[in-house]
Amino acid sequence: MNRLTLDIPVVETERLVLRGARESDFEAYLAFDASERSRWVGGPNDRWTSWRKFLSTLGHWALHGYGLWTVELKASGAVAGRVGFNNHDGWLEPEIGWSIFDGFEGLGIAREAAEAALAYGARHFGIDGPISYIHPDNTRSAALAERLGARREREVEFFDAPCVVWRHPRRAEAAA
Repeated sequence: MNRLTLDIPVVETERLVLRGARESDFEAYLAFDASERSRWVGGPNDRWTSWRKFLSTLGHWALHGYGLWTVELKASGAVAGRVGFNNHDGWLEPEIGWSIFDGFEGLGIAREAAEAALAYGARHFGIDGPISYIHPDNTRSAALAERLGARREREVEFFDAPCVVWRHPRRAEAAA
Protein backbone atom coordinates (compact mmCIF):
# COMPACT_ATOMS: atom_id res chain seq x y z
CA MET A 1 0.00 0.00 0.00
CA ASN A 2 1.24 3.47 -0.85
CA ARG A 3 0.26 6.16 1.67
CA LEU A 4 0.63 9.86 1.08
CA THR A 5 2.14 11.60 4.08
CA LEU A 6 1.23 15.24 4.60
CA ASP A 7 3.16 17.60 6.83
CA ILE A 8 0.25 19.72 8.06
CA PRO A 9 1.35 22.07 10.83
CA VAL A 10 -0.47 22.10 14.15
CA VAL A 11 -1.35 25.55 15.47
CA GLU A 12 -2.50 25.99 19.05
CA THR A 13 -4.34 28.84 20.74
CA GLU A 14 -5.57 29.14 24.29
CA ARG A 15 -8.67 27.02 23.61
CA LEU A 16 -8.11 25.47 20.18
CA VAL A 17 -5.95 23.12 18.17
CA LEU A 18 -5.84 23.72 14.41
CA ARG A 19 -4.74 20.44 12.83
CA GLY A 20 -5.03 18.37 9.71
CA ALA A 21 -8.24 16.47 9.06
CA ARG A 22 -8.53 12.86 10.20
CA GLU A 23 -10.89 10.28 8.79
CA SER A 24 -12.62 10.20 12.18
CA ASP A 25 -13.57 13.89 11.65
CA PHE A 26 -15.74 13.08 8.65
CA GLU A 27 -19.04 12.59 10.49
CA ALA A 28 -18.74 16.08 12.04
CA TYR A 29 -17.93 17.51 8.59
CA LEU A 30 -20.86 15.64 7.08
CA ALA A 31 -23.31 16.87 9.73
CA PHE A 32 -22.36 20.45 8.89
CA ASP A 33 -22.15 19.93 5.12
CA ALA A 34 -25.58 18.27 4.97
CA SER A 35 -27.21 21.05 7.01
CA GLU A 36 -28.78 24.28 5.84
CA ARG A 37 -25.95 26.12 7.63
CA SER A 38 -23.58 24.98 4.85
CA ARG A 39 -25.44 27.03 2.22
CA TRP A 40 -22.68 29.67 2.36
CA VAL A 41 -20.03 27.13 1.35
CA GLY A 42 -21.77 25.23 -1.43
CA GLY A 43 -24.15 23.03 0.57
CA PRO A 44 -26.21 21.34 1.63
CA ASN A 45 -24.60 18.24 0.16
CA ASP A 46 -25.17 14.51 0.18
CA ARG A 47 -22.72 12.10 1.80
CA TRP A 48 -20.81 11.38 -1.44
CA THR A 49 -20.29 15.06 -2.28
CA SER A 50 -19.32 15.79 1.32
CA TRP A 51 -16.75 12.98 1.22
CA ARG A 52 -15.19 14.40 -1.95
CA LYS A 53 -15.06 17.88 -0.39
CA PHE A 54 -13.50 16.39 2.75
CA LEU A 55 -10.81 14.67 0.66
CA SER A 56 -10.17 17.85 -1.32
CA THR A 57 -9.24 19.51 1.98
CA LEU A 58 -6.32 17.10 2.27
CA GLY A 59 -5.50 17.37 -1.42
CA HIS A 60 -5.19 21.13 -1.10
CA TRP A 61 -2.42 20.70 1.47
CA ALA A 62 -0.63 18.28 -0.87
CA LEU A 63 -0.80 20.60 -3.88
CA HIS A 64 -0.31 24.02 -2.26
CA GLY A 65 1.39 23.36 1.07
CA TYR A 66 -1.47 25.09 2.88
CA GLY A 67 -5.18 24.53 3.29
CA LEU A 68 -7.98 24.18 5.80
CA TRP A 69 -7.34 23.02 9.33
CA THR A 70 -9.80 21.12 11.48
CA VAL A 71 -10.68 23.22 14.53
CA GLU A 72 -10.61 21.08 17.66
CA LEU A 73 -11.44 22.19 21.20
CA LYS A 74 -8.50 21.51 23.51
CA ALA A 75 -10.70 20.85 26.52
CA SER A 76 -12.86 18.13 24.96
CA GLY A 77 -11.31 17.13 21.64
CA ALA A 78 -14.60 18.01 19.92
CA VAL A 79 -14.42 18.99 16.25
CA ALA A 80 -15.85 22.53 16.16
CA GLY A 81 -15.25 23.55 12.55
CA ARG A 82 -12.60 24.33 9.97
CA VAL A 83 -10.51 27.36 9.14
CA GLY A 84 -7.69 28.11 6.76
CA PHE A 85 -6.70 28.94 3.23
CA ASN A 86 -8.05 27.94 -0.18
CA ASN A 87 -6.71 28.75 -3.61
CA HIS A 88 -8.70 26.69 -6.08
CA ASP A 89 -8.23 26.36 -9.82
CA GLY A 90 -8.93 29.68 -11.51
CA TRP A 91 -8.67 31.80 -8.37
CA LEU A 92 -6.33 34.76 -8.49
CA GLU A 93 -5.13 34.56 -4.89
CA PRO A 94 -5.62 32.65 -1.64
CA GLU A 95 -8.73 33.07 0.46
CA ILE A 96 -9.09 32.60 4.20
CA GLY A 97 -12.34 30.93 5.13
CA TRP A 98 -14.03 29.51 8.19
CA SER A 99 -16.99 27.31 9.03
CA ILE A 100 -18.07 26.69 12.60
CA PHE A 101 -20.18 23.60 13.19
CA ASP A 102 -23.57 23.47 14.87
CA GLY A 103 -23.42 23.97 18.61
CA PHE A 104 -20.12 25.86 18.57
CA GLU A 105 -21.18 29.19 17.10
CA GLY A 106 -21.31 32.34 19.22
CA LEU A 107 -18.38 31.27 21.43
CA GLY A 108 -15.63 33.26 19.71
CA ILE A 109 -14.17 30.12 18.15
CA ALA A 110 -14.25 31.43 14.59
CA ARG A 111 -12.41 34.61 15.53
CA GLU A 112 -9.80 32.82 17.63
CA ALA A 113 -9.19 30.26 14.90
CA ALA A 114 -9.11 32.84 12.09
CA GLU A 115 -6.69 35.10 13.97
CA ALA A 116 -4.35 32.15 14.53
CA ALA A 117 -4.62 31.09 10.88
CA LEU A 118 -3.99 34.62 9.60
CA ALA A 119 -0.90 35.00 11.78
CA TYR A 120 0.44 31.57 10.82
CA GLY A 121 -0.31 32.12 7.13
CA ALA A 122 1.54 35.44 7.05
CA ARG A 123 4.55 34.09 8.92
CA HIS A 124 4.92 30.63 7.34
CA PHE A 125 3.04 30.53 4.03
CA GLY A 126 3.64 34.08 2.78
CA ILE A 127 -0.12 34.63 2.67
CA ASP A 128 -0.34 38.16 4.01
CA GLY A 129 -3.47 40.21 3.42
CA PRO A 130 -5.64 37.45 1.94
CA ILE A 131 -9.22 37.85 0.80
CA SER A 132 -12.43 36.25 1.99
CA TYR A 133 -15.32 35.50 -0.35
CA ILE A 134 -18.53 36.12 1.63
CA HIS A 135 -22.10 35.95 0.34
CA PRO A 136 -23.90 39.31 0.89
CA ASP A 137 -26.53 37.61 3.07
CA ASN A 138 -23.97 35.90 5.32
CA THR A 139 -24.01 38.67 7.89
CA ARG A 140 -22.26 36.66 10.62
CA SER A 141 -19.21 35.99 8.45
CA ALA A 142 -19.16 39.59 7.23
CA ALA A 143 -19.25 40.81 10.83
CA LEU A 144 -16.36 38.49 11.72
CA ALA A 145 -14.37 39.71 8.71
CA GLU A 146 -14.84 43.28 9.97
CA ARG A 147 -13.77 42.31 13.51
CA LEU A 148 -10.65 40.76 11.96
CA GLY A 149 -9.91 44.13 10.32
CA ALA A 150 -11.01 43.21 6.78
CA ARG A 151 -12.62 45.78 4.51
CA ARG A 152 -15.10 45.34 1.66
CA GLU A 153 -13.12 45.47 -1.56
CA ARG A 154 -15.56 44.66 -4.34
CA GLU A 155 -18.60 42.64 -5.39
CA VAL A 156 -18.19 39.71 -7.77
CA GLU A 157 -20.02 36.67 -9.10
CA PHE A 158 -18.64 33.59 -7.39
CA PHE A 159 -19.87 30.12 -8.35
CA ASP A 160 -22.85 31.76 -10.07
CA ALA A 161 -23.87 33.68 -6.94
CA PRO A 162 -23.29 37.24 -5.75
CA CYS A 163 -20.32 37.59 -3.44
CA VAL A 164 -18.42 40.30 -1.59
CA VAL A 165 -14.63 40.16 -1.57
CA TRP A 166 -13.24 41.22 1.80
CA ARG A 167 -9.54 42.17 2.07
CA HIS A 168 -7.75 41.36 5.31
CA PRO A 169 -4.98 43.69 6.48
CA ARG A 170 -1.38 42.74 5.93
CA ARG A 171 0.15 41.46 9.14
CA ALA A 172 3.75 42.25 8.19
CA GLU A 173 2.87 45.96 7.97
CA ALA A 174 1.01 45.83 11.28
CA ALA A 175 4.07 44.32 12.96
CA ALA A 176 6.42 46.97 11.55
